Amino acid sequence: MPLPTTRLMETDDTPQETPLPPAAEDEASAEVLHLDQYSEYLLHSPREILAVLRQVVAQGDLVTLYFNSGKDFLLTTLLAVNDRELLLDRGSSEEMNRRALEAGKIFCITRHDMVKLQFILTGVRETPYEGRSVFAAALPETLLRLQRREYFRLRTPITRPLLCDIPVVMSDGSVQIYTHDVIDISIGGLSLHIDQVPFSTEQEWPDCTLDLPQIGVINTTLRIVNIYETTLRNGQPSLRAGCQFVDMPITSQNLIQRYIVRMERERKARESGLA
Repeated sequence: MPLPTTRLMETDDTPQETPLPPAAEDEASAEVLHLDQYSEYLLHSPREILAVLRQVVAQGDLVTLYFNSGKDFLLTTLLAVNDRELLLDRGSSEEMNRRALEAGKIFCITRHDMVKLQFILTGVRETPYEGRSVFAAALPETLLRLQRREYFRLRTPITRPLLCDIPVVMSDGSVQIYTHDVIDISIGGLSLHIDQVPFSTEQEWPDCTLDLPQIGVINTTLRIVNIYETTLRNGQPSLRAGCQFVDMPITSQNLIQRYIVRMERERKARESGLA
């Protein structure tokens, strides 16, 4: 698609649109992603799309709308969403608002908890909302949630260890719960310190429980990807297992993301002397 030709400039009052200098055009064009290149990160379930957009509403994340083949844009927020439609606030420029209403397709881009989201709206119209006019559109059919496993991996704090319970069926049919320390975690999986359960690669452990402090508890299936040995600071060997989450629902992924964001905020606050 053609390069966007505008960007936001900070002023003392309201944002204004201004032409991009040639050197900045490549950066602007990278904002809108071609969905066919990231098909594995596309959400198709209306329930999952609704869950993600409700979080954007609750957080008040800014949303950038690109339209007219990327020539125009406006900055807004998502006001409300239900299983049929969503509502967006109007932008500061009435001219851009008019062009958005006339556009056949609008690319919406935002970032929620360090994750890039992108979706497409068609048939945008005006509707009243809480005494003012806002944009309304049908719920998008797909939503790009660009959150790859390698993007961010959090090393869990030693002072408040993250624990994972693995239920193991014994020879007599009883179930024994083994608790393991989580070394690090991402949306895609985690690493465990293993010293009890006999792990092997490609093995799957269903019904595992992960307790995320101040966030919640999730249940998941873990697939063992690799097993490796490392040496601790005291010179003692430690056996660890790299695990992948299997078919984890988006609600559980969101809880992990909230935990990662919370831990990162606390870490930065400690480093800056604010905590």
